[in-house]
Amino acid sequence: MADANARSANPQAALAARPATPRRRRQASPTTIALFVTAAVGVVQFYEPPRDLFKKPFGSERQIVALPVVQPSVNAFGTSGEVNVRFALPAREVEYPLDVSGDASDVRYTWVRMGDAAATADSGGARLLGGPDLVAPDQPGMYQLALVRGSERRLIEGPWLAVMVPFSQKLGTTLNGYRIGTYVAERLGAGARHDRPDGFVEVSRESAELPITKHLRLGDFITRDGQETWPRYTALNPRLLDKLELVIAEVARLRGDSSRLRVSVDVHSGFRTPSYNRTVSRSARDSRHQYGDAADVTIDANFDGRYTAFDSRLVAAAVENVERDHPELAGGLGIYTSARYRTPYVHIDARGTRARWRG
Repeated sequence: MADANARSANPQAALAARPATPRRRRQASPTTIALFVTAAVGVVQFYEPPRDLFKKPFGSERQIVALPVVQPSVNAFGTSGEVNVRFALPAREVEYPLDVSGDASDVRYTWVRMGDAAATADSGGARLLGGPDLVAPDQPGMYQLALVRGSERRLIEGPWLAVMVPFSQKLGTTLNGYRIGTYVAERLGAGARHDRPDGFVEVSRESAELPITKHLRLGDFITRDGQETWPRYTALNPRLLDKLELVIAEVARLRGDSSRLRVSVDVHSGFRTPSYNRTVSRSARDSRHQYGDAADVTIDANFDGRYTAFDSRLVAAAVENVERDHPELAGGLGIYTSARYRTPYVHIDARGTRARWRG
């Protein structure tokens, strides 16, 4: 009895005196396991992580600043608003008007050559965007403008940039194997009061299909002299492109149907190399076609699907109105409607002075 009272008074001693009994591990029942799995699935299904968990690398506080909104200005497309190309010599400044909305202090630009969406063409690398005057790539070709900020790059849906081959690279009568001939200014030498192109646009098989205005392709202006090699070369003046589009719009206005601006236009003759110009019957010795600011065109002015003398007279009236409203586009107007021509056509140029004749 004394021992029992002692154990009661000292519980720890009682426990120590108790014989050791092996402890059995409790097994979870199948019902308990099923309930646990169901609960876990519910948690995963309805758990929504923080919204910004994956927006930036873990532990990174760097903020990504998007490129500002940049788009070509209205006057980037010429007076007509329909010219989709600008011209420059290699590595020279070219005016490329842009409207910028947002902070562009650290935005740079580069040029992407046609057919090469990944590579940048400017050998000097991306340049800081500082205004409307940009530096052209140093290699001839057709380019699009791209803006760069950090790792972000965006192509601008604006006019193409045609980087020309300088006139000085013409060796004798050819340019990179393409037959051009000799200009009057070359034959007469220094001091001759005759024009010559600043350069020539290089035309590949692919770029020939490029729309450079609303109605005209680059290939419309290459010489039709039978040369089959590529690339080919053409001289082209942006004033001519503007004038042609303004005339087309004026034709539609005169017909009282300005909604039908997609009229049928065919360029019979755009740029003519001097060597080819000498073979054209009744062509002027120093024809404006050789300088890229003249074109012989037929326009279906009354939308009847045919080219007639009536069309030519209506086009001539449109030319007069355009030159009245835009004297900086003054030039030649020749109407060719006589029976010797299978299809009547109109010569339009932007030489800078008024000239009129009938063929």
